[in-house]
Amino acid sequence: MQKELMEMLQARKEEMVQIRRYLHEHPELSFKEEKTAQYIADFYNGKDVDIQRNVGNGYGIIVTIKGGKPGKTIALRADFDALPIVEETDVPFKSKNEGVMHACGHDAHTAYLLVLADCLIQLKDKLPGTIKIIHQHAEEAPPGGAKSIVESGVLDDVDNIYGIHIFPTHPAGFVGYHSGYSLAGRSFFKLVIQGVGGHGSSPHMANDAIVAAAHFVTAIQTVISRRLNPFDHGVITIGSFDGKGTFNVIKDSVELEGDVRYMTVENQQLISEEVHRIVKGIEVEFDVQCDLSYTADYPPLYNDPTVTADVVAALESANDPDIKEVGEYPMLSGSEDFAYYLEKIPGCFFFIGCKPKGVENAYFNHHPKFDIDEDCLLVAAKSVGQVVCSYYGLK
Repeated sequence: MQKELMEMLQARKEEMVQIRRYLHEHPELSFKEEKTAQYIADFYNGKDVDIQRNVGNGYGIIVTIKGGKPGKTIALRADFDALPIVEETDVPFKSKNEGVMHACGHDAHTAYLLVLADCLIQLKDKLPGTIKIIHQHAEEAPPGGAKSIVESGVLDDVDNIYGIHIFPTHPAGFVGYHSGYSLAGRSFFKLVIQGVGGHGSSPHMANDAIVAAAHFVTAIQTVISRRLNPFDHGVITIGSFDGKGTFNVIKDSVELEGDVRYMTVENQQLISEEVHRIVKGIEVEFDVQCDLSYTADYPPLYNDPTVTADVVAALESANDPDIKEVGEYPMLSGSEDFAYYLEKIPGCFFFIGCKPKGVENAYFNHHPKFDIDEDCLLVAAKSVGQVVCSYYGLK
């Protein structure tokens, strides 16, 4: 079956490309992917599978492929939402939805998985188990789609789960992996500091919120430099400081927004506690009132070491000309809501190179000029297909 599956995928490479280009032309934002979800559902019309729509808190789709023999259940996931970005690429299939772009590769994820799923459906009588295909909505916008799909219970019978992400750090043909904690968790906070406004010439008759807020921006960095274990990783970024006023008026209130990244659940809790502690100190030190809203978005992504080792073994033994290199990938400070699946189900989330040919420094994901080498679609399909075959011992 392994050889047959690889030949089927090879023969349908151009179909993957065409699906990807159609999706690229018609991107939809998180939680608004109605037409994309319909396109995916239509793809499965008439096929011998069970389809569940509107799973979770949006347009999630679960396609269940029941094998001809009983056995374990695995899940394969691809996301299908886009980003609020004005596309700046020069391709004939540029986004037709102004201000929305598939700048992260979710169009490619969906394209490869649709074709791989269809091939597995055609071969399902040879499968000793069940495969659940997860077409997930809203990966880009918290609370995301993964958490709600897990909470729906549709994956309670899944033994292992797999997913991929394309990155332009390596050329097509490269497959990267990282065992253990692999992508950062993410939290978001908003802080409003309320002081007392006044005339710029009389600071003693006011209570300057900008001074308090500036002190907070400086103090918050000590959480990373003085509270975090120096062998751990963490980032706190103040992305918004809204204190606009005029030159001779003391500002009465300031609003800040911050982004927090961490590589372990323990540091998620530690950083949260420290931020709250510093805010209490600001209130006392500057005699201001602080309103802090702190939300943990996505947890750190943890690849099960045993499952990851099995994935690496399957890929290294594939002997496939399209899978040219299998290499260890560094930890990444980006976040992925695939982490919610891995909190409940042992699995592996690995990486597929997609750097455009002839490009030395490719634009990274989320850039308005993000582009890919579409050869990565076949690499993704074959890589995940090899993992499936290895998992079930199919030759």
